[in-house]
Amino acid sequence: MELVPKKRLFLVSGRANLPLAEEIAAALDVPLGEPNLAAFANGELHCRFDESVRGTDVFIIQTHSATDGATLNDALMEQLIMVDAAKRASAKRISVVCPYYGYSRQDRKAEGREPITAKLVADMFSTAGATRVISVDLHSGQIQGFFDGPVDHLTAMPVLVEYMSSLGEDLVVVSPDAGRVKVAERYANQLRADLAIVHKRRAKGAKHEVEARDVVGDVDGRVCVLIDDMIDTAGTICAAAEQLKEHGATEVYAAATHGVFSGPAIDRLKNSVISKVVVTNTLPLPPEKQIDKIEVLSVAGIIAEAIDAVFEDTSVSEIFGGANQS
Repeated sequence: MELVPKKRLFLVSGRANLPLAEEIAAALDVPLGEPNLAAFANGELHCRFDESVRGTDVFIIQTHSATDGATLNDALMEQLIMVDAAKRASAKRISVVCPYYGYSRQDRKAEGREPITAKLVADMFSTAGATRVISVDLHSGQIQGFFDGPVDHLTAMPVLVEYMSSLGEDLVVVSPDAGRVKVAERYANQLRADLAIVHKRRAKGAKHEVEARDVVGDVDGRVCVLIDDMIDTAGTICAAAEQLKEHGATEVYAAATHGVFSGPAIDRLKNSVISKVVVTNTLPLPPEKQIDKIEVLSVAGIIAEAIDAVFEDTSVSEIFGGANQS
């Protein structure tokens, strides 16, 4: 007698970005599992899945973000606890789906006596029992090497390119600093657009003070789109937009995968020369940050395709034509 193993996909989500998880579940046509997340009186988190996960492929969705009185660290701990619960419940494979990977900017030692926290987060997932990481537009590609298992690095480029292709033919894709030139070049190639770079200098020792200085490339009389992986305090994007306007750009858009929007970001964007800020729903956008200038696109379809490919043991990179690896 030959036994044919049955594969079963179990999809579950933390509380940081539940609407995105529900979109992903709908795209996959699978129900979203119930983790029964709760907190004890002293703030400690608890989880217990409603159904058996023995022998299943478990995908645990959680973006690392502060929401509804919970911190980014709460979101991270919530996901780690769910991973541990799945491991102890005899799940066959456990994939952590982090649309936004927390601590991704701390990916190297920029100065002495600093941590590499992106590596620490990867180690914690590995220790908890995760066998795979799925994330969207990591701050730097090297983070893929921090986890001792497969990492599927997705990109929101198809979604953002589709939006930007509606902005006209005479488009210039602009990198807001030298570090993002390769990313901007990929977008420019996809759009068959010209490329420009804003040269900036960051004040030493000041984490959020940016001085934009010059523009390399022809932007005079043209529509420009600033490309970045995330917008945090919006200092870089707004300063770069000012430079583009000073150099003759007719209109400036900004596009990024992750809309972090910390501190003064919303006020800066409101008062900036940027016409529209386009981000994806990897991070939730609370009502107080929803302004007319910000448009949110969904990456649920991209993540759902990746989850399906992992479950079916097919290629993830083919979804993007290999563009997610460059």
